[in-house]
Amino acid sequence: MNTASTMAAEDPTPKPPSPSPSPSPNSDLSQIPSKIPIRPQKIRKLSPTTTPPEHPQPQPTIADADASKSIILSTPTPTPTAPKHRRRNPSHSATQTPQIIKPLSSSGEIAAALNHLRNSDPLLSALIATHPPPTFDTHQPPFLALSKSILYQQLAYKAGTSIYTRFVSLCGGENAVVPETVLSLSPQQLKQIGVSGRKSSYLFDLANKFKNGILSDESIVKMDDRSLFTMLSMVKGIGSWSVHMFMIFSLHRPDVLPVSDLGVRKGVQVLYSLNELPRPSQMEQLCAKWRPYRSVGAWYMWRFVEGKGGQAPGGLENDGFEGQQRVGQTEQGQQQQQQHQSQLLEPITNIGNLGACIWGQ
Repeated sequence: MNTASTMAAEDPTPKPPSPSPSPSPNSDLSQIPSKIPIRPQKIRKLSPTTTPPEHPQPQPTIADADASKSIILSTPTPTPTAPKHRRRNPSHSATQTPQIIKPLSSSGEIAAALNHLRNSDPLLSALIATHPPPTFDTHQPPFLALSKSILYQQLAYKAGTSIYTRFVSLCGGENAVVPETVLSLSPQQLKQIGVSGRKSSYLFDLANKFKNGILSDESIVKMDDRSLFTMLSMVKGIGSWSVHMFMIFSLHRPDVLPVSDLGVRKGVQVLYSLNELPRPSQMEQLCAKWRPYRSVGAWYMWRFVEGKGGQAPGGLENDGFEGQQRVGQTEQGQQQQQQHQSQLLEPITNIGNLGACIWGQ
C-alpha cells in the first residue's frame, strides 16, 4: 500500500512531462488544422496590404487634378488618357476662342483669299491667273434675299426675273418686301403674277417665321454658319443649295462649299481630271485645302465651267440634288439633250456671278 501510494505520488510528478509524447498523434491532428487557417489568414492579410495602396494612388490624381477638366472637353474614364487630355486642354482652349469671321466684302478679304488659294492649290492657282477676281458688292436684307431665292427656284433666269419683278411691284417695291406685306397677300394674288401655290406656301412660311421671331434679319447676320444652316433649313422650300447660295452671295460668308451645286461639282471634276462627278463627301475632301476660303474656290469653279462652255467629261447626268439643277433624268434624243443642257447650264453660264441670276449681283 505504501508502494502504491508512493507510485501514485510518483505518477503525478512524471505525468506532466509524459503528455508531450502521449498526445502526439492528437496534437499533430490539432496542429494541422490550426496551421491551415493561419496560412490563408496570412494571405488575406497580405492581399489587402498590397491592394489598398493601389487604390489611393490613382484616386487623387484623377479626382483632384484631371476630373473637372476632362469632363468639359470629353469624359474619358481610363487613367492613362487623363494626362493627355490635361495637356491638350490649353491648346483646345486656345483654338476654341471666338474668331471674328470677316465677310468677303470686307476690305482686303478677297486679296487674302486669293493669296491663300494660290499657295494651297497649284491647279487653282493657274485658274485664278486666267480670271479676274470675284466681287461681292450686293447688300440685300436677308428676308428679301430669301424670298427672291424661293421665287427663282426651278426656273430659268428670264422666267424667274419676270416673276420676281411682278412680285416686287405687287409688294410696292423692294423696300416693302417685308414679312407683314407678304402675309397680307392672298394666294390668288400671287397666282396671278405667276407664283405657284407651293411657292406661295413657302413664302408664307418664311414670313411667319420672321413674324414669330424665330428668324430675323439681325439674328441671321450674327449666326455662325452651322446654326444658320440649321435654322434656314427649317423653312419650307429652302434646302441646302438655297442656304449655301444665300450664305455666299447675300451674307458673303468666306468658307461655304455648295457640295450639291452641279456647276461647282463639274468644275472640280474638270480641274482634278476626275472620271465622274464627285460626290458631296469627295467634294469635302478635295476642297479641304481651300479652307477657310472655299466660297471663293467655288466661285472660280463656276467661272471654270463657264469658260469650258459647261461641258465636262462624263456627260450630263442628274444625281437627284435639289435646286435649279434638277432636270430630266434621261436624255432621249438630241432635242431633249439640248433642252437639258440649256436648263442645266443657264444658271451656270449666267453666273459670272451666280448672284447676277438670283442674288442681284
